[in-house]
Amino acid sequence: MNTTPSKTTDPSKKDTPADDPGKSTADAAVTEDPTATATPSRAGDDAAVPAEDRDEAAVPAEATDQAEDGGLEPDGLEPAPSTEARHGVGAGATAVVSAALGIVALTGAWSGRVAAERETLMGQIQTAGGSSAAQQISEIYGDAWHTTALVNGVFAVLALLVGAFVLARPAFGTPATRPQPAWIRAVALAGIALGTLGVLISAGMYFDLFLSLPVAGTPAG
Repeated sequence: MNTTPSKTTDPSKKDTPADDPGKSTADAAVTEDPTATATPSRAGDDAAVPAEDRDEAAVPAEATDQAEDGGLEPDGLEPAPSTEARHGVGAGATAVVSAALGIVALTGAWSGRVAAERETLMGQIQTAGGSSAAQQISEIYGDAWHTTALVNGVFAVLALLVGAFVLARPAFGTPATRPQPAWIRAVALAGIALGTLGVLISAGMYFDLFLSLPVAGTPAG
């Protein structure tokens, strides 16, 4: 009896033909890592992309949109008017009023003429029963003259006070981030100048510094 064990052949293992060593080496290399893929280097990619494209790609899209919009709000949302803008409009209007009051103080107002005519009428009534010439001059002419000067002086004082208020207003309250516009200061200064001049003229008229009242028995003037 033959006691030599029989040779067992494993079907999973195949003999590689000796006449094709190159093919077996290539198959082994492929079988060794089938999932491996060729990955290009990062430096190669950066070199292939132009510098301008890399800079644009590095900037986020949100920052680009903000730069294009200029940081402005959407068209549908308009900013509310600021408190400084409202104060500027009020200061400008007040300065114009000051200048207008100064002009009225120099040229005379209809209220001054009405008051002067009233004093003239009252003087005529008081001297109708008989009075001296000096009393008639004082009651009919002097009182009307002084009343006109007094009314003009009131307008001049108002112009002076309003103009001073406009110039002094920024020093009080909440400090403004921007200085007062130059045209507002100029108009307010004009109102103060006209008011000061009106006060001087009215004072001279009231106290008969420019023209004295006529004296009885002498020509007027």
